[in-house]
Amino acid sequence: MKNNFSTPLIIGILLFFIGVKAQVINDSLWIDGHYRSFHFNKPSVSNTKASLIFVLHGSGGNGLKSMKSATKLMALAETEHILMVFPDGYKKNWNECRKNAPAAANVENIDENAFFSQMIDYGVANYKINPARVFAIGTSGGGHMVYKLAMTMPEKFKGITAIVANIPDPSNMDCVEKKMPMPVMIVNGTNDQTNPYNGGISAKNKGLVRSTDESFRYWATIDGYKGEPSKEDLPDIDPTDGKTIEKYTYSQKGKPEVVLLKVMNGEHNNPKDIDVYLESWSFFKRQIGIK
Repeated sequence: MKNNFSTPLIIGILLFFIGVKAQVINDSLWIDGHYRSFHFNKPSVSNTKASLIFVLHGSGGNGLKSMKSATKLMALAETEHILMVFPDGYKKNWNECRKNAPAAANVENIDENAFFSQMIDYGVANYKINPARVFAIGTSGGGHMVYKLAMTMPEKFKGITAIVANIPDPSNMDCVEKKMPMPVMIVNGTNDQTNPYNGGISAKNKGLVRSTDESFRYWATIDGYKGEPSKEDLPDIDPTDGKTIEKYTYSQKGKPEVVLLKVMNGEHNNPKDIDVYLESWSFFKRQIGIK
């Protein structure tokens, strides 16, 4: 059966995908007796003083797979002056702040802070990123990890987004919290059975987590807010999915912004009405005064 594709077109398509793949750089750092790997799209030589955004995968994932969900922001990385880095967890997991997490990263007490500090240094040395514009976006287990970054090394980060993740309950907290002000955005679904919106036991016996509202208030309190946040209903882009998003915001001049995107009927995944990575970048830009 004859197809409708010409040979030049097929060659062009193959060259395109080869070219895209060639842009992905895989590297590693020797940390605490282990090679820790990470991946990124090589920026142009002229893209200096760029913002650095870490994108952290969930438990059981890896950095290369997480690239697939962030394609829209990756497409803007060059024009928006962003270096996006997709690190790999240790044996597919992170040593985050849940004391009862059974993953090897937690059991072996892997030094994540050293890993992220050295990746920032790598970005400064090799690509001249702006160390005052370092951010992190994490999903599920990666969301727990970005909470840890904000809690334990806030001086290195300008803002985080935690997706489908809540802060550990005090009885399950395994981090020394610095409690420094930090811009934080949380994206959680009310029907999430893995990361319970109202708090409780997180999946796979990883111990108690606080509710999403408590996690939101944790950062609002640290950032100096009192009273109630403003509320906005986001456009319902996909009315067929039965999900809507309520946006709650604490924002005041001179203070870091704290945002909760409450996905009504949302589950343990990204909502369809927004692209969480583009939304995160808009949030991060507000923190550094970029329009």
